[in-house]
Amino acid sequence: MDKIAILFGPTGGNTEKAARMVAKAFGEDQTHLIPVKDAQESDLMPFSRIIFGGPTIGTHTWSDDNQKKDWDIFLTRLYKMNLKGKSCAVFGLGDQVSYSFKFVDDIGIIADHAVQAGGKLVGLVDPEGYTFDESKAFRNGKFLGLPLDEDNEPELTHERINHWVELLKTEF
Repeated sequence: MDKIAILFGPTGGNTEKAARMVAKAFGEDQTHLIPVKDAQESDLMPFSRIIFGGPTIGTHTWSDDNQKKDWDIFLTRLYKMNLKGKSCAVFGLGDQVSYSFKFVDDIGIIADHAVQAGGKLVGLVDPEGYTFDESKAFRNGKFLGLPLDEDNEPELTHERINHWVELLKTEF
């Protein structure tokens, strides 16, 4: 079985921490971590299984302080890539309290781009245990990936990641 690419960003925060937890849950020898700020299409092409990990939507779209906008740059290329034959999963950070009307929107945005590029989306998550008002990531009764709320429920992150990885092992 080939390795799983875990593309994540930004580096140095909760998204990277979650990406490393996902890698550990699969077995670090089974995964290859790729920071989105350095990613090119050629980095993803060798992998048939790709996990995308994004930040709380506000981290890169609402903050004037964040000039890097790594995901914004990468997303302009993602939807043009050829992900046909690749299984794609998404996790995202969010805040169910402060951003209840935009909870983990990045999961939906990234998932849409991956599917548009021909990827097969896997790893959908039931909403049980989450409290939110609206989300671009919530469709047909499921989240399009794994929501993580490090602001309000950090004690649930480890269990949620382990459960999701077990699901992905059956769907990848």
